[in-house]
Amino acid sequence: MFVIQLPNVEKVSIYECGSSPFTDSRNKFEVRFYIVAILFIIFDLEIVFLFPWVILLDSITMIGFISMIIFLFFLIIGFVYERMKGALDWI
Repeated sequence: MFVIQLPNVEKVSIYECGSSPFTDSRNKFEVRFYIVAILFIIFDLEIVFLFPWVILLDSITMIGFISMIIFLFFLIIGFVYERMKGALDWI
């Protein structure tokens, strides 16, 4: 006794990326998607470096504090540059 079940509508619906899961897998994506993904990874990893500084904020020296300020300065400069270039514009 084998029962063949039809796929559920929820399982075959579009999810995550917004494209149909049953089309050709070699479709080309716009470069914007890759750029945003790379920028997300870069800034996400840079934010991870802030956690040790926050935890040890009471015990770091002036050199550690200045290096944190320089790191944040370069992080903000990179973010401003990417905003000026329009890398985060989705329109």
